[in-house]
Amino acid sequence: MTTDAARELALTPLTDLSRWARGDGLLIVLIVIGAILLTRFANWLGARITQHIDEANRNDDLLIRSESSKHRHALAQVITWVTLVLIYCIAAVLIVKLFGVPLTGFVAPATVAGVALGFGAQRIVQDVLAGFFLISERQYGFGDVIRLNVLGVGTPVTGTVEEVTLRITRIRSLDGEVIITSNGQIVQVTNLSRDWARAVVDVPVPVAVGVDRATEILHKVGEQAFNDKRLKPLLLDKPSVIGVETIEVDQFALRMIARTQPGKQFEVGRALRARITNAFASAGINVTTSVDSAPATGSS
Repeated sequence: MTTDAARELALTPLTDLSRWARGDGLLIVLIVIGAILLTRFANWLGARITQHIDEANRNDDLLIRSESSKHRHALAQVITWVTLVLIYCIAAVLIVKLFGVPLTGFVAPATVAGVALGFGAQRIVQDVLAGFFLISERQYGFGDVIRLNVLGVGTPVTGTVEEVTLRITRIRSLDGEVIITSNGQIVQVTNLSRDWARAVVDVPVPVAVGVDRATEILHKVGEQAFNDKRLKPLLLDKPSVIGVETIEVDQFALRMIARTQPGKQFEVGRALRARITNAFASAGINVTTSVDSAPATGSS
């Protein structure tokens, strides 16, 4: 074979578009279609898994989830996200190889790019590492009510977790706003729906009423609340009066606490305040200041 013939044969794959389209070109199209189908299947499977978790933990009208179900829900979201990233990366590598570009030629540029990304993408790496520990340590999961202290933001944000990935956490506030926070920027997390919660209600009472009479009224309010068909499923035990919390010149404050299902302390606190207001009004007691409430959380 002559030199010109060998050169012409070597250039054939680059010049014969018809042959390339039937060979490597067709493989590239199949890889792209396969990647699209795999990503859709991964999204569908992730949605089915999370839907199964939701249905398995549906408790009538109460949106109360166990800690294991919340962790499984968050883990399913993370695995889906990682699977999509792997599919895209593998498809890109295969397409580059079919275009005839040697991967070994990317070693030196990749090293330089890696160093540049190491400085420029520190925040991304920080977010991914923070997300990994967040998921593995089960700090919070899908459906949790949390309060986030974010670096550089003076006011904490509170909302319900809607999505957790290795990079971001998305929550919805009480006003319906969607707040997306990078995991690496989260300084402190307060989980308001972990295992159980506590509604704390401080009731201001005029001094002339007397501690014993006010305590008796609050005990009756607690018994009625615990026997109420709507409130009892939200309560872990009967609300109790722990005694005088503060003393002032013309009034003192009695503290009433109630252990509730996770995330239900706000609803229980509102119901107790309404019942206390009505009970005091029926007894002819004028509460001059507002009834304060300080919900708290706890772990079993």
